[in-house]
Amino acid sequence: MANKGKKYQEAAKLVDRTKAYELAEAIELVKKAAPAKFDESVEVAVRLGVDTKKADQQVRGAVVLPNGTGKTQRVLVFAKGEKAKEAEAAGADHVGDSDYINKIQQGWFEFDVIVATPDMMAEVGKLGRVLGPKGLMPNPKTGTVTFEVERAINEIKAGKVEYRVDKTGNVHVPIGKVSFEAEKLAENLSTIIETLLKVKPAAAKGTYMKNVAISSTMGPGIKVNPSSFSVKR
Repeated sequence: MANKGKKYQEAAKLVDRTKAYELAEAIELVKKAAPAKFDESVEVAVRLGVDTKKADQQVRGAVVLPNGTGKTQRVLVFAKGEKAKEAEAAGADHVGDSDYINKIQQGWFEFDVIVATPDMMAEVGKLGRVLGPKGLMPNPKTGTVTFEVERAINEIKAGKVEYRVDKTGNVHVPIGKVSFEAEKLAENLSTIIETLLKVKPAAAKGTYMKNVAISSTMGPGIKVNPSSFSVKR
């Protein structure tokens, strides 16, 4: 902690790193321990008991948070004809086809999420090496490869977030802002936990939800007791 700033060190003193807090207490603490002057984002990190080397134990998808994330997502849609018109009417920030593929290849990234119609994926696939490492490649599992363009845009704008287990078995998902009411952060967090429990791979053995922790952008991590979530298991 010696290399951390004074504000972080002061915030860290509020947290017992050996304790797994109950949900309500953890939410109040993450708000209290946010040291920055700006409205920090709040994220949950969940350690899952899955073998990420096995295809039947991958965990990936998307869910709409009931209270949004506090961030307006910029949506780029790859579509043609009527579907392009539908995207524009639904409020997409950018709509196009080969023109935007060329812009991205030249280093343009003024968007947060990409939606593509299935007939565009052959072209969008050319961007795999560029979009893949950034986690921006459209995927049917997250609802971003679809002909239901309007629905996809509406869900993203309403607070849809993607989740994906990484190589170490962790899932990182934003759940809102420090300025959110505690109840709204708790509801968003519970939605994430409930979703992860629902998509538990049948092949996963032992303890599935090993660790849950929340933190603000600049604040310390706070462990949350998994059993404190009132969700169906």
